Amino acid sequence: MEFNHVAEICAALAQESRLAVIRLLVGAGRDGLPAGEIASQLGLAASTASFHLSGLERAGLVHATRQGRQIRYAARIAPLQDLLGFLAETCGGAAPDPAAPAAPPGSATQAMIPGFNVLFLCTRNSARSILAEALLHRLGGARFRAYSAGSAPAAAPLPEVLDLLRRLGHDVAGLHSKSWDVFSGPDAARMDFVIALCDIAAHEPCPDFAQTAVTAHWPLPDPAGFAGSAPEQSLLLGELYAGLRRRLDSFVNLPFAALDRLALKARLDRLGGGALAGAAVR
Repeated sequence: MEFNHVAEICAALAQESRLAVIRLLVGAGRDGLPAGEIASQLGLAASTASFHLSGLERAGLVHATRQGRQIRYAARIAPLQDLLGFLAETCGGAAPDPAAPAAPPGSATQAMIPGFNVLFLCTRNSARSILAEALLHRLGGARFRAYSAGSAPAAAPLPEVLDLLRRLGHDVAGLHSKSWDVFSGPDAARMDFVIALCDIAAHEPCPDFAQTAVTAHWPLPDPAGFAGSAPEQSLLLGELYAGLRRRLDSFVNLPFAALDRLALKARLDRLGGGALAGAAVR
């Protein structure tokens, strides 16, 4: 079993509710259980159960089948057996020394934090969501995978946005404008968080991903609609970058393992109330 696969499985299981889900589904056998029954038996809100089931499905530990309007989940036994075999082989050589000091905070032997997929949305996917994607790539490390998309994507990100990111040391090679339809199909990557940067005051449309992800709205002005001079536009982009950095700094440091879905959404919504929220574009 590859180390990266072991790490992915351990990360997916590093949460009390997810361990409870796996135990329940293993006991349920090949037929598994409907999502609603899983939530009921474990005393979880339906949205919270869905959040954890999605994480386990991405790690390959459960599989879902649709039966009419119902989704049924069953445990995948093979990867769990592989994990147990790997741990037995790795740990069988010597017993741990009970007198050994505890691992320091942040060490590789501590419980790992799961990785999250985060999608940023705006209208053209040419400025705000591109800035957010680049920032989360830098701030989130291996714990976060950042994506961006738009409702009416431009042909390419604004040159001024890419210039700003280059000056600040970001790698812009993979940044491009695309439709949010890329993330809505059955084969699309599953998102844990969807953060809309659309300016509702300017009547920009925003899609509803609330059934499949924790969503939040951080309204920001669209630089593509800014009519000021070049220096003024440069100032606006700098303010957008700084505001997003502050929010994302707080986001990546949230205590994810200690918060359920509703608490996470409340935290994200509060982060969206910064000074740039609802700012006017002249």
